[in-house]
Amino acid sequence: MTESVVPNDPLRFILDCLATGRVLWTYHMNMRMAARAISRRMVMEASVFEVIESYPEDKYMPSYLVFARHGGTVFHLLFATDIINNNVRLVAAYHPSSTVWNDDMKTRRAT
Repeated sequence: MTESVVPNDPLRFILDCLATGRVLWTYHMNMRMAARAISRRMVMEASVFEVIESYPEDKYMPSYLVFARHGGTVFHLLFATDIINNNVRLVAAYHPSSTVWNDDMKTRRAT
């Protein structure tokens, strides 16, 4: 297995991949997004992106949980970053729950 490379600036790398269409969308991810009323357009055109959690040693490649906002809709996106192949993979997209996340939807509630 090839060693993963952590991006120097994860958010910049993710945004650059989004801007240039270097995003891998799986059939499964497209189905999940549709069920959760999150479209590709919303992901691509979100006005706010902020890395809220980092998983640099994730199983296959470094990944980052991103807070995003499109219009009045807030959602989280989990991107795996593939520096070697110069792309990102959308792993998860969901609307954060107030039972798990604080009011800012960026920090987890204390358990």
